[in-house]
Amino acid sequence: MQQIKLFKSVDSEMPEIEKEINDWIRESGVRVLSITGNITAQPAPSGGAMNSFGSSDVLIVVMYEQE
Repeated sequence: MQQIKLFKSVDSEMPEIEKEINDWIRESGVRVLSITGNITAQPAPSGGAMNSFGSSDVLIVVMYEQE
């Protein structure tokens, strides 16, 4: 049966979320069917430069099968 697992983080923590996902795949022994993601830019806090952004939300969706 196909299932999904969601991972949520911010763009400044990309190495940590990559490690978390890779560790989960390795430890769980699942068969990954697809991985998709989305990064949502957040405007800078008030008073910041016009072209700067705050940390962006990152959502990763892993579709997998478990035997």
